[in-house]
Amino acid sequence: METPFVPDAPMHHLGQTRSSIQKDHALLTPDTFVRTPLPGMKNAMAIVHTAPAFGAAFTQYTAELEKNGALGTTAAQRFVYVIDGEVSLEIYAKKRRLARASFAFIPPRTKCRISATAATRLAVIEKIYEPLAGVAVPKLLIGEEASIASESLLDAAGLQVRHLLPDEPAFDFAVNVMTYEPGAALPMVESHVMEHGLLMLDGAGIYRLGDRWYPVAAGDFIWMAPYCLQWFGALGKVPAKYLVYKPWNRHPLG
Repeated sequence: METPFVPDAPMHHLGQTRSSIQKDHALLTPDTFVRTPLPGMKNAMAIVHTAPAFGAAFTQYTAELEKNGALGTTAAQRFVYVIDGEVSLEIYAKKRRLARASFAFIPPRTKCRISATAATRLAVIEKIYEPLAGVAVPKLLIGEEASIASESLLDAAGLQVRHLLPDEPAFDFAVNVMTYEPGAALPMVESHVMEHGLLMLDGAGIYRLGDRWYPVAAGDFIWMAPYCLQWFGALGKVPAKYLVYKPWNRHPLG
């Protein structure tokens, strides 16, 4: 009998992946992530999940920082959420620490240094601010997910949402954390003018995007274009949880 061929290096699954790029949505899985430095970063890399090059009106990336690593600056408004690790915010001549599941909204054109006090992963959302006549630009906001009261979404059993940013006209986008108990699901298939950036934080489930159904798990990223059909149901033995962005409080005509 011939000895079977055993490659020296692991196989690459013959080009297979759960990642999928469609005209109105994308599922990006960790096996396809590519890391890149962004201007001003120090001892850090970014996994850019979506950006204007993709047709999105915002940018979202996961920043991976070594201890003492730092983000670059931006003139855009910025939202950061600590996936794990800890960072220090130096802003307005003060220092603030953000631990796991803490977040910060940093207004546009605000000088702020964000550096890691330990190996850290951050979810980062950046968007050019859309001013609203008679409404002041929102101020710095720092918080903790656990301090935000959760509420049921559309009275759906086992589905809770936390609104990390205030629902006020000053804010032109929203960021929510949604948690599903195993077996819980969105009570309807949604289709709306808002696009989404969604990062799976925990658990797993099935996501309908357009006319396709995808298994998703912690670490996956989803981009949804306006009016993309969308639905999610949680599977497994632990709750499924994701961080989701959407534009908010602005007229579609701009």
